[in-house]
Parts: sequence; C-alpha cells; structure tokens
Amino acid sequence: MTTKDVGRAARRGPYAKSGERRQSILDAAHAVFAARGYRGGSLQEVADRVGMSQTSLLHYFPSKSDLLMAVLRRRDEITSGSFPDDMEEGLVDSVIRTAVFNEDIPGVIELYTVLCAESVTDGHPGRAYFTDRFERLRASYGRRFAELAAVGRLRPGVDPDEAAMSLVALWDGLQTQWLLAPDDVDVAERLRGYFKLVVLPEA
Repeated sequence: MTTKDVGRAARRGPYAKSGERRQSILDAAHAVFAARGYRGGSLQEVADRVGMSQTSLLHYFPSKSDLLMAVLRRRDEITSGSFPDDMEEGLVDSVIRTAVFNEDIPGVIELYTVLCAESVTDGHPGRAYFTDRFERLRASYGRRFAELAAVGRLRPGVDPDEAAMSLVALWDGLQTQWLLAPDDVDVAERLRGYFKLVVLPEA
C-alpha cells in the first residue's frame, strides 16, 4: 500500500464511522417514533439508545423535526417501489407484494400508522409529507385503474379515481387493524378481495 493509499484509507475511516453513527441514530429514532409518536418521543431517548449525548445527536440532526423527516425518507428507501408507477408488474400484484413485504420489516407499519395519524395535529412537521404522499398515491393508483379500464378489465360503473381513493383508505385501515390484531387480520387477503370487486380477471 502506497502512502497515498494510506491517506485515502485514513480519510475514509471517519466518514464511514460518521455514516454508521448517523444510521444508528435513524434506527433508534425509527423505533422511538414508532412506539411513542413524534410528540411523545424525545431526542434524549433517541440519544440514550445509541449511547450518546443529545448535544452530539444534534450535530447529525440539528432539530427534532429534521430527524423526523430523515426517518421518513429512510422509511421510503426501505419500502422503495411502493408506488405502482414505479413497478413493472400490474397494479394488483404490486399492491399485494408491497403489503406482504411491509409486514416483514419490523416497525415500518407502526411508524407509518402512528405518524400519519399524528400528522393531522396542529403544527406537525410531517403533515406536508403525508399530504403529498396521499396525493401521489391517489394519482398513481388512479392512472393504473384507468389503464385497466382502457383494456376492459375494470368492472362496469367503477370510476378509476374513486377506486384509487378507496384502495388507499382500505389499505391504511387494514394496516391499523393488523397492528391491533395481527392474528385475525390478513391484509393481503382482504386487498385481494377488494380487487375482485372492482377488477375483472384476465381473459
């Protein structure tokens, strides 16, 4: 190894450690916000989970709201491909796959459900995130339902945009019920049932 290589390795070391520490903070914040929400979760609890001071934590994330938004962005990375326009398979398969996939990631549904409900409160920093997310989901699903209608696979009388809004509402409601009674609620199966009501099978 040359002197230049040693220098490069030394420079990578601190950056790598900084990235690992940042990730550990995000993981801790994910757990805290999923369990207690944004309002109830504290920066001190997050700092305690990673064994650092709150002052040190603020070096990575200047404010609690900055940390929240970073956690939500990280959640989107973990569940990448949740918008049907980003998927190669059809609407039905993509929704079912995502529903099953999310159930296998610890804390992802809890975090989403808790923060989504909390975001309607005054001054919540996640409000714009969830408002935009719902708009994108309705538009995305609406386009995919319209594609099904164009090839004769949407049942007569079903409006694509209404079907999209109903799907978003149903999925969120099922996830909440699943969190409360996971042994009694099969999210994927109930979503399949919904699609049978509005989508005709392939010929």
